[in-house]
Amino acid sequence: MKFKTCVSIAERTPNKVNQVLKIALKKSDYAEIRFDFLKIEQIPTTLNLIKKNLNKTVCTLRPKNEGGQFEGSEKERIRILKLIAEYNPFLLDVEFNTLQKNSELTKYLKTTKTKILVSWHDFKKTPNSTELKKKLTSMGKFSQNIKIVSTAKSTDDSTRMLELYSKKGKRNLIALSMGDNGRISRILCLYLGSPFTYVSLGKPVAPGQFSIDEVRKITNLKK
Repeated sequence: MKFKTCVSIAERTPNKVNQVLKIALKKSDYAEIRFDFLKIEQIPTTLNLIKKNLNKTVCTLRPKNEGGQFEGSEKERIRILKLIAEYNPFLLDVEFNTLQKNSELTKYLKTTKTKILVSWHDFKKTPNSTELKKKLTSMGKFSQNIKIVSTAKSTDDSTRMLELYSKKGKRNLIALSMGDNGRISRILCLYLGSPFTYVSLGKPVAPGQFSIDEVRKITNLKK
């Protein structure tokens, strides 16, 4: 069984992003670039620096109200998401709430044929099974690539998230839990059909995240 990984990168300068991306892609199948850690004016420079590797890159521009670092206006964020789409990345991570509120963005991303990873996070808890299944169905209207992440207060919370894989159908589902109680879900999701799991090169970018070296040891992963 071939498991895949995606290294999360949260650097604060274009050159550092480019440097770390090259290292990440030597060790991992994909990388996620958190563009929200950059200043707005640095994003076009970064895109030009890394464009040859964007076919293996998940691009994320997370706003503060979704647990990210982006400090500009929502109008600015939508404009930058459209700019990133023009570079045709492997996946463009767009929040479920953003897509629901911005039908014009949804239409635009369809015209550019951008592959969307529709994402939803709960940083406080894990909803009940019925709510999670409803969320999965609703998110599937925007894309077949879905990321659902919650915060696990117990192993039961983690189990509930992983049960979503039995409902995923033909969707590419990444469902896992954050925090110490959710750590194991970051490994088990691979065995249940997740296209990849998010890892770090060392310091975790998200709560409970494993490093790529740790995941390799656990799964006997080879690159």
